[in-house]
Amino acid sequence: MAGESPLSLMRANRQTIPRHAAGPAPAAVSRRRRRRGPWRFVALVGVVVALALGWCGTWYYAATVSARTLAGWTRREAAAGRIYSCGTQGISGFPFSIEARCVEAGAALKSMQPPLAIAAREITFTAQVLRPTVLVGAVTGPLTVAAPGQPPNFVATWSQALITVRGVPPNPDALSIDIEHPHLNRGAAANATTLFSADDADLQASIVGGSATDHPVIDAVLHFSAATAPTVHPLLNEPLQGDAEVLMRGLNDLSPKPWADRFREMQAAGGSIEIKSLRLERADAVVVGSGTLTVNAHGRLDGVIRVAIAGLDNIVPLLGIDQLIGQGINQLTGANGSPAQGLSALDRLLPGLGGVVRDSANASVVEDLKKMGQPTEIDQKPATALPLRFVDGAVYFGMMRLGEVPALF
Repeated sequence: MAGESPLSLMRANRQTIPRHAAGPAPAAVSRRRRRRGPWRFVALVGVVVALALGWCGTWYYAATVSARTLAGWTRREAAAGRIYSCGTQGISGFPFSIEARCVEAGAALKSMQPPLAIAAREITFTAQVLRPTVLVGAVTGPLTVAAPGQPPNFVATWSQALITVRGVPPNPDALSIDIEHPHLNRGAAANATTLFSADDADLQASIVGGSATDHPVIDAVLHFSAATAPTVHPLLNEPLQGDAEVLMRGLNDLSPKPWADRFREMQAAGGSIEIKSLRLERADAVVVGSGTLTVNAHGRLDGVIRVAIAGLDNIVPLLGIDQLIGQGINQLTGANGSPAQGLSALDRLLPGLGGVVRDSANASVVEDLKKMGQPTEIDQKPATALPLRFVDGAVYFGMMRLGEVPALF
């Protein structure tokens, strides 16, 4: 309008804007927020409580199922002649895991001949609620093996022993055993004799074909380090490191049964024990190899493992050549003494003759084996490749007989 200033016109336009177009008043917004705030908090608390109750229900249900599974497994094993017991037992681990603990664990293997009684201080199996198909067991030693009611025949100790089972019970897909600083004695207390010791040993086994209930094909990988077994064989007097992978075919299933029955199944199915890789290493020698063994109708092993040895000169003297020589001398003289006595007979004829014969025989065998074998290399060291043959249980290294493997059934 004429005569009005621009400022007055701006004020007039601002006053004509409807109240509702400018939005609710600040006081009204504040009142609405106060009404919504508590309900949102209550709803959030309700959701958290519902989730907590659901989690608790899930855990207790899983714990109940675990208890029933353990009870069913125990009954099944008892029917097969393997009776397991606990001094005290319980299930714990809430809220994120399920832990089954057995203190003073025992097993009476009545189906074995002769029967055996096995005992351990404690066994604990744990499964995470979010990973129920992975079961981890911890075994606390010592573990003892004895005839029922008799003192222990064997005592095993370790710093840590873990068993991991993967798969849906009762038919696992994979198993691993990891033991740190294992030690096995024959007898107990002052009469104990060390059979085996190592820095660590672990076994990984898995089903790579078939299933646990239908002709499983099992791949097993074994590793150990700084292992010694002084009473088993002179080769094992010095620390030994080993790695091996084995593939077993011909088993019907993995249901509980004696190993003799499993090898019968393997033989009937034309199965095999394939050694995919083998490496044994001492400070003075390395052995590598691979091959396949089968079980014949007599339960004995047949087959060939191609091995290569670096440090053959250090291995042959430990194979017992002097034992064979001593036995031959005893037979020639009509004596019934030990092989060492046979060599002593040569020393009586001429002092030092037994040692000369022993060293000459070992040197001769080394040269013969090198001539029969093929030159090769291991870790850029000269080596000799030779067949390790199994013929109806008898073991031959080249043309030299090393011993015999007992029948598997």
